[in-house]
Amino acid sequence: MQDMSAWMPAIGGFAIGAMAGFAVRRARLCTFGAIEDALMGGDSRRMRIFGLALGIAILGTQALVLARFLDPQLTTFTPPALPLISIMIGSLMFGVGMAMVGTCGFGTLVRLGTGDLRSLVVVLVLGAVAYATLRGVLADFRIGVLENFAVAMPENVGSDMASLSSHALGLDVRAALAAIAGATLCWLALGDPRLRRTPRLLSAGIILGVLIVGGWIVTTTLADEFAGPVRPQSLTFVSTIGKAIFAGILNVASFADFGVGSVFGVVAGSCLAAWISDELRWEAFDDDHEMRRHLTGAALMGAGGILAGGCTIGQGLSAGSMLSLSWPFAVGGMVLGARLGIAILVDGSTRHMIQRGWASLRSRNRPQD
Repeated sequence: MQDMSAWMPAIGGFAIGAMAGFAVRRARLCTFGAIEDALMGGDSRRMRIFGLALGIAILGTQALVLARFLDPQLTTFTPPALPLISIMIGSLMFGVGMAMVGTCGFGTLVRLGTGDLRSLVVVLVLGAVAYATLRGVLADFRIGVLENFAVAMPENVGSDMASLSSHALGLDVRAALAAIAGATLCWLALGDPRLRRTPRLLSAGIILGVLIVGGWIVTTTLADEFAGPVRPQSLTFVSTIGKAIFAGILNVASFADFGVGSVFGVVAGSCLAAWISDELRWEAFDDDHEMRRHLTGAALMGAGGILAGGCTIGQGLSAGSMLSLSWPFAVGGMVLGARLGIAILVDGSTRHMIQRGWASLRSRNRPQD
């Protein structure tokens, strides 16, 4: 049986996940909702909140790096070679899947905590496909084909903006880069008078940013060094959902993991927030069409999230806090995929969307009488 020290990262992950789930549920914050508001409704408020969270995460995380408390090259977000093809394909898949489900992996866990049984199905499918892509039947294709197309970094240089910029310029620009990026993102949110009148949204953004930093601290200080090399991590919700399902079915010892703990923590925190607000409700699929849409979206998010190296939280905040080079490609691909997914939903199918687009293009190019 594992001793208590092996379970400390999982306990820390549960606590951090619970705080994240509680804050996000209370604020009605959702990454897909933020993207949809910005793209379709011209409302950038929720997107700015995620920018605030990222700004705080950058400032805190890079302070840990500058203090030599955290080594970026030990994390999964700064590999020695950047698998761009895998990231771009995966992020597009994840974005489309997110639109099909109506939320991301993190949002699915938040919904599950409120009694949404549709989210239970999504979690099971997402986790199973994610684990199959990570270590199962799809892993050979991922590693042997997609990740072969990778851009190698210079020797002893991590794939993060600060390390690469410092290498190119011949001087350390990490502090300046982090200060500019973090302060700008915070200013874009806090400078909006509408957001200053929504304390729940602001507090959720601040809490998310602080919790990303907390993840790095917990996994660095509470890691069991006898269990293997210390690999710092923070919040992400694709591979961790797959590992949680694997732990429950095959290996109880795998529950002793920060990411697995955070998965259960988010559900618990969201459940508590919904219970306090008297919003616990059992919900299920309305019809077979809705179920098929959710199953398709869950599978796309499971495989896409692994290929992209994380979800909207993993890449959007955790990788972003590391100033990872994968961040702009992954986030850009997810936004583009979400927009494509919305278009598919509006048209009813990919075929209808292509037909409508082709008809529109032909009418535009037709000579006028």
